[in-house]
This record gives sequence, C-alpha cells and structure tokens, in this order.
Amino acid sequence: NLILADKNLPSLNLLADELETIHGIKTVRLHQDLSEENASRDCLDKVKEIDFRLMIYVPAFSPVGKFAEYSAEEIDQFLSLNIRTPVHIVHSFLKRQQKGQRCGIILMSSLAGLLGPALAAPYAATKAFSLIFSESLFYELENDRIDMLACCAGPTSTPTYWNSKPRNQGKIIEIMQPLDVTIYALKMLGKRPFCIPGWKNRLFYYFLTRVIPRKIAGTLVSKSMLKMYPDL
Repeated sequence: NLILADKNLPSLNLLADELETIHGIKTVRLHQDLSEENASRDCLDKVKEIDFRLMIYVPAFSPVGKFAEYSAEEIDQFLSLNIRTPVHIVHSFLKRQQKGQRCGIILMSSLAGLLGPALAAPYAATKAFSLIFSESLFYELENDRIDMLACCAGPTSTPTYWNSKPRNQGKIIEIMQPLDVTIYALKMLGKRPFCIPGWKNRLFYYFLTRVIPRKIAGTLVSKSMLKMYPDL
C-alpha cells in the first residue's frame, strides 16, 4: 500500500488508479505542492494515523540554465523543494517512529551533486546537500534500525529530463529507466549511505573522483553539459 503526494491532481489520480488496478493495493492520495513552507507538516498531519515505515522523497526543482538568469522565485524553488521540505519531512518522519522499529528513508540525490557542472549550479549544490545529509544520518542512525540512503542517479528517462531538451549526448553516461533506478535503490537501502544506479555511471564516478584531478573532472563534466545545452 502506498501514500502518494503530488501537486498535479489529475496525474496523481491517474497513477493511483493504475497502481490499485494492476497490483490490487490501496493508496492514500495527498494533493500537495511540496515547495510550500508547511508542506512536510501538512503531508504528515494527513497520514498521522497510518503506520508507514518507508519514506522516499523524489521531487526536485531542476531546470537547466545559467545561474544569473534564474529569477529570485526560481532560486527559492530550488531551496524549498530540494532542501527545506526534505529536511523537515525526514525530521518529522523520524520523530514519529517508535524506538527500535525498523524503517527506511531514501532521498533522490544526483550524479550532478558529486561535482559542480556548468548550467546546474543550484541544482547540483542542493543535490550535494542531500548526499551529505543522508551520509551523516546513515552513520547517526545505523544503530537505531533506521536505514538512510541517497540515490545518486544519473540522467533518467523521465518527462522532466526530456523536457530540458538535451542534445549531443555521449555514450559515457547511461540514461536509465526509472524502474531500474528504483530497483537498485531499494536493493542498496541499508547497505551503504549512497548508491549510484547503472554500472556505466559507477565507472564514470570512479574515473572522475579517483583517477583524474578534480579540476580536470569538473572541466570534462562542464564541457559535456555545454554540449548538451548549446543554446543556453
């Protein structure tokens, strides 16, 4: 059974109906804009009577562009949706758990959070926050039967990714399917503080962080981004 939160009510209902029909499960539907100031409190208040022990935070604000050209409102969206809400919702989720009760938390981070690529400054920085936040909690909570994981996914075939209109993509980075990312993340939960779905992405991470200097790695990643988005 699933609790689903989305600000797009038609999409939320469509997905929930599909899951209920195909898998014979029950869903609780939360029509909620997770960038709002009290989003975490509002969500958890609505499900306070339900004993759920796995929380997965996927939403992110992720437009590609030059930092100086973002509006002040867009900067606030990066901070609200990518940092403030997940921090508060993790905090509230942990406080509602009974001591000794096994539970898990997965935050969607990104390969972009491992380096600082051009055209992704606020996104990469907020995803780096998710990674370090999850890593710290992994070690803090490991003796409390609470599993914490940051999933550092690379490019994933979602509407958000394709709507950014990437071009000139090379074959080094693997564009993964959401199901494969999900299966790998669930498999790694409880085993390590962060995971990187896709063997090509793991190899790419190893090369950029262990083999070549960070400055060269940053240059390579930024050149790749600039080729993918030549019109920005």
